[in-house]
Amino acid sequence: MVEKFIFDVDGTLTPSRQKIDDEFRYFFANFMHIYPVYIVTGSDKSKTVEQLGEDLFNKAVMSFNCSGNEIWVRDKLIYKSDWVLPNEVEQYMLELLNQSKFPIRTGNHIEKRNGSVNFTIVGRNANMDEREQYIKWDKDTSERMWLVNKLINKFDNIEVVIGGETGLDIFEKGKDKSQTIEKIRGCDEDILYFFGDQIFENGNDYSIAMLCDNYYRVKNWEETYTHLKYFHMGVI
Repeated sequence: MVEKFIFDVDGTLTPSRQKIDDEFRYFFANFMHIYPVYIVTGSDKSKTVEQLGEDLFNKAVMSFNCSGNEIWVRDKLIYKSDWVLPNEVEQYMLELLNQSKFPIRTGNHIEKRNGSVNFTIVGRNANMDEREQYIKWDKDTSERMWLVNKLINKFDNIEVVIGGETGLDIFEKGKDKSQTIEKIRGCDEDILYFFGDQIFENGNDYSIAMLCDNYYRVKNWEETYTHLKYFHMGVI
């Protein structure tokens, strides 16, 4: 039996789209010496390295980027999906972008990654203030859930989930974060722990969490830090 730990990044190990806290970085590096750690994130490698640093990225047993559609073992890319966003889906996303009543547009609304796409109304070029405005808007209007429903009701060949604080993650049917489990679980006796901030139906951490033996829905990286201290002390 091996205890294996799987982590989302944004909102779980780091503040959203920001770098890991220095104190937590030191703790997490030591934690990775004791336990096998796997990274599973919707972001690409460059963004993950920017947030975690190359040292932590390379300490992971595997890093599953773009929701598992890109797999890294340290600096070696061992798998990459060749799926691309269908043109009709992209055109409909642009229609939805125009239908949104949120007033701010910052550009980079459809970010294409290996095997997945991130879609955001405010745009990935938004600064922190613009992001905060959209986060409040989404809480008040549930716009991202509206977008999810519009897309999945129109197309049956894609999956759409809420990811991060402002966007949606879109990928081929069956190619969400849950696809990583068969590569992580070595045998039936292994115990898998998952930490993520989007563990709710239509959240991008939900499908993978449901396949793990234990999961923790966290509000922020501080809550992850608190949980891991108990593991470190052998309490849990």
